[in-house]
Amino acid sequence: MKPQQKPQEQKEASEPKRDVKQAPAQKPEEGMKKASVTFSEAYPAKVEEIIDRTGTRGEAIQVRCKILEGRDANKILRRNVYGPVRLGDILMLRETEIEARKLNQGRR
Repeated sequence: MKPQQKPQEQKEASEPKRDVKQAPAQKPEEGMKKASVTFSEAYPAKVEEIIDRTGTRGEAIQVRCKILEGRDANKILRRNVYGPVRLGDILMLRETEIEARKLNQGRR
């Protein structure tokens, strides 16, 4: 007598088998270097105060931020920030020497 097949095995046997070709494993060529990512140096700064919106369409927000690390640690700068920002956020600044101009308070 033949042993009975389980229902799952019967389904597998009735389905047509498909040939699946796998790509051959590529060997790294000799002399090739691994790719690496390099980042520019940045300094963290904490947002202390949100001053106002600026730009021709109000797309930037002017903030006062305190530099946390680096040569200018504890220095407070005024910067223009694009995108959403809240008090207490940490900004990564590429440079800490240039400060944004003060906003004109002659708004209508």
